[in-house]
Amino acid sequence: MDVVELAVPGAWMFTPRQLRDDRGVFLEWFKAELFTKHVGHPLTAAQANQSVSRRGTLRGIHYADVPPGQAKYVSCARGAVLDIIVDLRVGSATFGTHAAVRLDDVDRRAVYLSEGLGHAFVALEDDSVVSYLVSTPYDPNAEHGVHPLDPELALPWPDDLAPVLSAKDAAAPTLAAARTAGALPSNAACEERGAQLRSPA
Repeated sequence: MDVVELAVPGAWMFTPRQLRDDRGVFLEWFKAELFTKHVGHPLTAAQANQSVSRRGTLRGIHYADVPPGQAKYVSCARGAVLDIIVDLRVGSATFGTHAAVRLDDVDRRAVYLSEGLGHAFVALEDDSVVSYLVSTPYDPNAEHGVHPLDPELALPWPDDLAPVLSAKDAAAPTLAAARTAGALPSNAACEERGAQLRSPA
């Protein structure tokens, strides 16, 4: 498995080795030892989620309060999505920047995003299946969003798709509004959380 840190610090891309024969394909889509080596701490999965989306469905930008935050290990088991990770950590040197990765059932890559980073994707094909390992259970009171079509972010959504958003995502604030409201995680809190994970008590 090849591991590459993305342009947004705290985010990585994992590309597995695929073994093919006349029966099909076998791969290791998550390896704890390799994950810990690169990220610096283990991933404790508290919940596993899965979504099925038709072409054009845009989910996100989602993030959770820090602490504790919610880290995600995301892969696409069927179809294809454009996955985007956004730095929402106020005070980060890369605040407001993003990294985009195509996740599909060809290369079978996965991405990991640390606590405090925002996550969104758009389905490029019908019936695209996205699976997530998440570090904390879903808490509706701690879950928030930033509008994925915010012009300030200028995310590289495909021009040939009409995005389909949930009512909740369509009503999400812009990055500037979320920052003004004090709704975004601070870089200091995210760094403290990362240090706790690297050196558990």
